[in-house]
Order: sequence, then C-alpha cells, then structure tokens
Amino acid sequence: MARKGELFAGLSVAIITPFSNGKVDEAALRKLVDWHIAQGTDCLVPCGTTGESPTLDHNEHDRVIAIVCEQSAGKIKVMAGTGSNSTSEAVRLTKAAEQAGADGALVVGPYYNKPMAEGFYRHFAAIAEASHLPIVIYNIPGRTAKNIEADTICRIGEIPTVVAVKESTGQMDQASQIIAGSQLTVLSGDDSLTLPMLALGASGVVSVVGNIVPKDVKSMLAAWKSGNIAEAQKWHGQLFPLCRDLLSLATNPIPIKAAMQRLGRDTGDVRLPLTELPEADRVKLEHTLKAYGLV
Repeated sequence: MARKGELFAGLSVAIITPFSNGKVDEAALRKLVDWHIAQGTDCLVPCGTTGESPTLDHNEHDRVIAIVCEQSAGKIKVMAGTGSNSTSEAVRLTKAAEQAGADGALVVGPYYNKPMAEGFYRHFAAIAEASHLPIVIYNIPGRTAKNIEADTICRIGEIPTVVAVKESTGQMDQASQIIAGSQLTVLSGDDSLTLPMLALGASGVVSVVGNIVPKDVKSMLAAWKSGNIAEAQKWHGQLFPLCRDLLSLATNPIPIKAAMQRLGRDTGDVRLPLTELPEADRVKLEHTLKAYGLV
C-alpha cells in the first residue's frame, strides 16, 4: 500500500535564512531558491531549525515563507516550517503558509511545555482542522525536550492530512515502529542516518548538507531507489564526514553557514543567541571541505 506523503519523497533541503545588517536578506533568499531549482532539489524547507526560525519575528517568518513560495513559482515544492509551542500560533503560521502557496507544512512537536500524548494529538489535530495543507510531523526531542512516542505518531498519522514524519530521534527502533504501524512517509531528519533509514523503509531526507551538495545527496537517494546498494553505500561513505562535521562542530546552523561563507555563498551571520563558529572549528571545517574536494 502506498504511503500518504510520497509527494515529499526524495531530497528536501532545510534551507538557511540569509541575513544582512540584522535583517532578512530577501535578495539572497531568492538567489538561494533559484540555486536549488538549478541543482534539482526536490523540495525546500524554509523556517525550520536550519532557518533559525526561533529568532524570526512573526512578520519575518511569514515573509520568508512567502518569498520562497513566490520565487519557487511551482518549479520546486515548498514544505514550510510552521511549528510553535503555542497551538494557536502554529495554526496561524500554517494558515499563512497555505495562503502563500506552500505545498505542505513541517510542524515541530511543541517545545518546552512538554505535552502528554493527548496534548500532542490535539495540537496536530487542531492544526490539521484549520488548514488543508499536508502536514509533516517534525519529531526532534533533542530540541523540544520531549519525544513524540511512536504510538502517538501513528495515532496522529490517522488524521487524513497528516502525511509524513521527519524523524530526528536517531532511534532506528522508533522509525521501524512508525513504518510498521502507520501509512506515514518517513523522512530522515539526520543526514548521517539517511541510508540506514532508507533501508528501514524511509522515503527521503530533510537535509542540512543539501545546502551545499544537493546533487550528491540526490545521487545517493537515486542509487538506493534503483537498487544499486553498493553505489548508495559509496555515496554514504563520501558524505558521512561532511555530514558529521556540519552537525557536530557546533549547533546547527552555525557550521553550515560557515561552510557556505567559505564556499563563496555568504549568507550572513547567525542571530543571537547563536554565535559564529570559533576559529579552531573553522580550521577543522576547512580540512573537511578540502578532503571532500569543495575547496
């Protein structure tokens, strides 16, 4: 039986938000969208973790999504980050993204207030009731302070417009339970675990490293889909050091923004409370980029 969210199979890239002089750099954001269209990225995810959504005010959040939808012009799908720990705010953000023309909404589990299972269900049910957009659950307990358990995700997945889950727990057992117990499309939320997740039955990835090497990530996905396991393993081995350093040197998106700056795609600094990558870590990043052949 087909899974519900296959429209989001493949490579979705959690894009950074470019800043200049403390403001969203709208021209750079449009250029970023154009670059991904040219690269063949399947879907863009604005205003996620990598997009520094916690530091965007409400107007900026809406504006970033609107620009990405407008610039995409139907040439690439848009899965807009519309989560909040306030259900009413998540509803408002999702309705705004729908009005802007997004193809789906990535909704993070409510952070900080640590709901019970029933609270998680009602949160997603309220968002689904208020919008026609396909909803992707974003489960990242390392950021939210509470895991959405697999049984609860499967229950939320019974809501017709909840179509997929971005699994960022790093727990293969949880991913397996969701795949076995629901019709949700499962997307890897960790670049280094994409190939193992595909082996379990996942259909793609919401990628950070795709900000700089989307074609390589797509090559790994295509090799797996075509049954060329050895080729997929080769791509995994090549990508792994890059994925590791971009997510371990410092809090995401600090390293990916530093890497983009080094590669001549300056997207501005991160916003406080995040700070720039320390010099010692920039040296490590330089070695990784050189080893990969990017510089």
